[in-house]
Amino acid sequence: MALLSFKKRDTAPDRPAAAEVEAFLQGYSSEVMPRTAEKVESFRDLLAPGTRVYIAHIDGTLIEDMVATARRLADEGYPVMPHFPARIIKDRATLENWLAMYRGEAGVDQALLLAGGVTTPVGDFDSSIQLLETGLFDKAGFKRLHVAGHPEGNRDIDPDGGSANVDAALRWKNKFNETTDAEMALATQFAFEAGPIIAWADALREAGITLPIHIGIAGPAKLQTLIKFAIACGVGPSLKVLQKRAMDVSKLLLPYEPTDVVTELALHKARHPEFNIEQVHFFPLGGIKANATWAIDHGGAATRPASQT
Repeated sequence: MALLSFKKRDTAPDRPAAAEVEAFLQGYSSEVMPRTAEKVESFRDLLAPGTRVYIAHIDGTLIEDMVATARRLADEGYPVMPHFPARIIKDRATLENWLAMYRGEAGVDQALLLAGGVTTPVGDFDSSIQLLETGLFDKAGFKRLHVAGHPEGNRDIDPDGGSANVDAALRWKNKFNETTDAEMALATQFAFEAGPIIAWADALREAGITLPIHIGIAGPAKLQTLIKFAIACGVGPSLKVLQKRAMDVSKLLLPYEPTDVVTELALHKARHPEFNIEQVHFFPLGGIKANATWAIDHGGAATRPASQT
């Protein structure tokens, strides 16, 4: 069953699972880049108090711009989680400098550690494991560290399409969680079908991976935009759902909304409280305003913007 909604958003949609969806969306996080943040006049008009905001660090972005964005978000009252892509960090001294800038200039104490989108490392680091092994995040007083999860695998890590390397890395990170003072979680790549996400999350629990999952969800966007990002980000089998929809020309101009996949996950969470997906992390591929509007429409009082509380 395809789990995509291509209907135009109704101003008063009928949501039979509204209570479950509202509960599932509580505490959701979102993501910006310095250049997209510049277009937002006030995050307080879009995001609920306490919403965690990741800052994506794309290769070529100056650390000064990242820190300035973090400082602005912190000044507006939001906890900030910048990306630390291992392959664009030259060496230990560079990492120490970044940590000192984030802590000293923006009060940041959270980080998402990942390998990064470049193929060839610029320096000493190739993976998030190597960043963790430095011990510098604990030394700098970081209280929360997230690492990447891949519900549909990752061919950069497992070129054969399997999961042996990803699984080994997760076991290492799960063990590291026992030694760090920071809280840890998995922040995942986005996918478009709930069934495979549920199966993946259940398999992790059965394998003894106890890190809570913050599941990646693509926010409202045009279908063409979504396909472009999905290909660039290495989204796996669920990309076929989008490609099949793209063959229908009449649907190319209709917006995608994550209503169906979120609803199915929310209902599963309600039926299985022990389900290890803890929160939703949105990728606002169609813009943070569109994403925030969707969340406000579906998330109830918990997603009401700070300026309205």
